Amino acid sequence: MKRKVAVYRLEHFNAAHRLHNPEWDAETNQKVFGKCNNPHFHGHNYNLEVRLAGEVDPRTGYVYDMKILSDLIKEHVLDHFDHKNLNIEVPEFQDLNPTAENIAWVIFERLEKALARPELELKIRLYETERNYVEYPA
Repeated sequence: MKRKVAVYRLEHFNAAHRLHNPEWDAETNQKVFGKCNNPHFHGHNYNLEVRLAGEVDPRTGYVYDMKILSDLIKEHVLDHFDHKNLNIEVPEFQDLNPTAENIAWVIFERLEKALARPELELKIRLYETERNYVEYPA
């Protein structure tokens, strides 16, 4: 009997960023992004939830080996995002505003490529604060 199950891995990282659109003047950036447009950056304690859903392998009883998932998250996300300035140190954000929505998308893209398992459904939930979070895909 095939069984579809979702497994979750929770992680945490700290990162700085600045929300800014270089096509706008300072006044417009300030109006749209407020204190998140601080030219000296600001930081968040992000909580990351990675969800994988798929069929349980009858040989292992796993959807996916959680140790391997943990290692992939560390290698492809945490090692690149934790205690970094996203605007400056993460290549994807050189030309992409590092909003929570875009950060979640970049994490998804990195992990989807690393997993190389298209039969698994990957979903990212990223908490920027205790009360604000985004999911990708929606």
